[in-house]
This record gives sequence, structure tokens and C-alpha cells, in this order.
Amino acid sequence: MYDYIKGIVTWIGAAYIVIDNNGVGYKVYTPNPYAFNEGNEYKVYLYHLVREDEESLYGFKTLDERDLFLKLISVKGLGCKMALPILATGSIAGIVDAIERENILYLKKFPKIGEKVAKQMILDLKGKLDTSLGGEASSNSYEELVEVLKGLGYKDKEIKGVLPKVDEALSIEDQVKEALKLMLK
Repeated sequence: MYDYIKGIVTWIGAAYIVIDNNGVGYKVYTPNPYAFNEGNEYKVYLYHLVREDEESLYGFKTLDERDLFLKLISVKGLGCKMALPILATGSIAGIVDAIERENILYLKKFPKIGEKVAKQMILDLKGKLDTSLGGEASSNSYEELVEVLKGLGYKDKEIKGVLPKVDEALSIEDQVKEALKLMLK
């Protein structure tokens, strides 16, 4: 029903953000709420879940992220609440690669994902995923890294000091880990 919403983030919770659009605050569950900054305007791609007992909005910064989310929730036994942590802790390219290579150990590292669900993910999705997902130019990765580090409470000066030392070719998760190690030195 909804494709995206454009508005100002007015609240960041542990699992969701609130986006103000024309005076209406929309609660949007997102993989990493701290990738957003309060007071900034964002275009968030949506998935609208409607069930008998629930109506929720799930939001994503990129279309690739939303596309992978939709594929993940199509897996038998894997719902929205299980798919969000997968996207929060894994890179899109890493998840797609793990499914295509049948890497059960990688898939089991995600919260609430056991061997049975990992095997089901491979069974349902292998060969059906766009292998170019997550293969975006990494020039945006520094922007995302900066947003994540700001969300963790680091100041611009601290972030700018470690950015040149972080390998741009790494996944965003590995970039965050490397940046945090450098900040703690």
C-alpha cells in the first residue's frame, strides 16, 4: 500500500523511529534506528504489514534493504521480527552471499536463527536473490558509517579523525568495528 514516506525523524527508539509527515507521527520499525538522526529529513522505504491483530510499518534506508527484507519474510518460519535483526547485524551482500553459498554457519550467527531456519532460508531463497544487492558504490558507505557513529554518540571531530584510517572496501559492519577499535585507542 505504501511505498515510502518522507519526513523528519522526531524520535529514535530501540527498535523504531517516529517520522513526522505533515503533522502526523508514523512509528516505523527499522533494522538500525540509530542510523537516523533526530531533526533530519529522510526518505524511508516502507513495508506495510496488516494482520488481523496487528498493523505495522517497517522502514528501510534503501530499496535493496527493503527488497531483501521482503525476500526474507517470504521464508517459511521467518517473520518480520526475525528479519529485522538479520538486516541490522549483517550486510546485504554478506547475507545474499551466505544464502547462495549455503553458508549455514554465517546464517546461524543472526539472533533467533537456528539450523532449521537457516536451511529453510537457503532452500527458499537460493537462486532467487539478486546477487547485485548490496553491491552499491562504497562512496555511500562512509556516509552510513558517519551516521552510525553519530548514533552511538561520537562527535564529528572524533569521527573525522578515524575515517581516513577505515578501509572503505569493508562492509559497513566491519567498518563500524574498525572505527570503534580506532576510537578506543
